[in-house]
Amino acid sequence: MKKPVLVVMAAGMGSRYGGLKQIDPIDKDGDIIIDFSIYDAIQAGFEKIVFIIKKENEADFRAAIGDRMSKHIQVEFVFQDLHNLPEGFTVPEGRVKPWGTGHAIMSCIDVIDGPFAVINADDYYGRHAFKMAYDFLTENQDKDGIYQYMMVGYKLENTLTDNGHVARGVCVTDEEGFLKDINERTHIEKRDGGAAYTEDDGATWTELPMDATVSMNMWGFSASILRELKDRFPLFLKENVEKNPLKCEYFLPFVVDELLGEKKATVKVLKSMDKWYGVTYKEDKPVVVAAIQKLKDDGLYPQKLWEEK
Repeated sequence: MKKPVLVVMAAGMGSRYGGLKQIDPIDKDGDIIIDFSIYDAIQAGFEKIVFIIKKENEADFRAAIGDRMSKHIQVEFVFQDLHNLPEGFTVPEGRVKPWGTGHAIMSCIDVIDGPFAVINADDYYGRHAFKMAYDFLTENQDKDGIYQYMMVGYKLENTLTDNGHVARGVCVTDEEGFLKDINERTHIEKRDGGAAYTEDDGATWTELPMDATVSMNMWGFSASILRELKDRFPLFLKENVEKNPLKCEYFLPFVVDELLGEKKATVKVLKSMDKWYGVTYKEDKPVVVAAIQKLKDDGLYPQKLWEEK
């Protein structure tokens, strides 16, 4: 069985943050959030990492990440290209937004042929998550025609910011811990001591329990997901581009949900009690800087992450 690969989605435009937040240092040594994820991934057993980026950001990413990380782990880059569309489709006039997480993962189809884990570049997941993901991917294979996938789930209250809204996949699991349903909520906020989401720009709000299990886009897949994403993309475009040409997105959880509904896959939800940290907004950065320093002070990481490795 092939060793699991770590895939990092880093092609987001960082529009809410106002820049390339994925390469913004969060400690005095110049480390960025992904440094800590890569450190944890190496500790868990991962030996190769694939970054999904935009071609125009390649030089920045190589300088900030690739050149340094190649001393510790095998690094490869793939590009999420807005124009990478099936035959018969073109980019709508005026569209600059990437096609979403499902399209991003499709970018790896020529470089991955075995199990892999997926994370966001700008989220801190915690060491436990990487160990659970690596162990699952090395111990499970597709069987009897059913894809064996996994997802690391977090408590909603551990994934919110005080500085605005977040997007999370809200999960429903069965009694054995397998995913039954996932609903992508693109606008969740802290409200009135709890959390709620809106789907109509704030006209109405629906409460969410703070202990709800949510996805932070940390998944584990076999290579089968790449074929499924590619095969289903044309239908998505046909159904959505006309309705929302500038902003419709091909979300990875949508395809996972379809596969669950078709009984083609199972998704084991491995729950992490760690607190998520991320820089969605500029105002989040001081919180993350302080949290990372505390993790170092508590001994979870060396004070100088790579020099002491």
